[in-house]
Amino acid sequence: MVSKMPKVKFNNGFECPILGLGTWKSKPGEVTQAVKDAIDIGYRHFDCAYVYGNEKEVGAAITEKIGQGAVKREELFITSKLWNTFHRPDLVRGALQTTLSNLNLKYLDLYLIHWPLAYKEEGDLFPSDENNKIIFSDVDYVDTWKAMEPLVNEGLVKSIGISNFNSKQVERLLQHATVKPVTNQVECHPYLNQNKLKAFCEARGIVITAYSPLGSPDRPWAKPSDPQLLEDPKLKEIADRLNKTVAQVLIRYQIDRNNIVIPKSVNKARIASNFDVLNFNLSPEDIKLIDSFDCNGRLVPMTASFGHKHHPFENEEF
Repeated sequence: MVSKMPKVKFNNGFECPILGLGTWKSKPGEVTQAVKDAIDIGYRHFDCAYVYGNEKEVGAAITEKIGQGAVKREELFITSKLWNTFHRPDLVRGALQTTLSNLNLKYLDLYLIHWPLAYKEEGDLFPSDENNKIIFSDVDYVDTWKAMEPLVNEGLVKSIGISNFNSKQVERLLQHATVKPVTNQVECHPYLNQNKLKAFCEARGIVITAYSPLGSPDRPWAKPSDPQLLEDPKLKEIADRLNKTVAQVLIRYQIDRNNIVIPKSVNKARIASNFDVLNFNLSPEDIKLIDSFDCNGRLVPMTASFGHKHHPFENEEF
């Protein structure tokens, strides 16, 4: 079932499979099997993060599949992310080494700053005061980036990038960076199509990676009244006409816009269905229609960190 997966070329010459498997909210007990299934189905790109709490289980699956000869390390593209409590420059390398140890890898293909905002270091991943408010750190993401850059020369990571940065933060980072970020991983789906940020980043040689492309229906803070992207009647019409599922249309929407896309599932049938998107295209008319659904409908607003001076979504246009 392995089809030829298109790749996106980064500004440093490395390539990334345009479709990967996301692992956010995948329970440790389920994610090992999900990653093994995904490798068997043909996935070669896996998106991880320290804060997801399941890197060891992802690593166990990768190690087993490499050991079986099902896949070689160099055929895989593995991403992870630096969490907010490790932004202080002296903590960056150790955080990466912990992730490499968890994943049982010698290098990552891509390492991202997970959020531009820093939390209080050397304690809980979500440090909070007696009022349950997150305790911030004033470390500047520019200084964090400066500590990420040497990791490339040392061969610990092939590429570095950012996640959840707004346009002003991208611009400011570029003024100080000696290694340019290859991607900005952001929430992206028809209700938040990110066309402005995409154009801004691409003009600067930075690719968009779309997370929550299916509208993150299992996000823990979802309310029953929230719009359900997968049940959108207009998307259902397009899917029915193409004899595809709504999820397949949503994934193809990102691929046809040349965005890297990382849908998450632990269900083998859905993992396979999400991969089965290489045999059709959306027409320019379809893309234009889907683009028109944009309503700045952010589903991952990071409200717990409102008030942080580097919060990317407070008071920012895009």
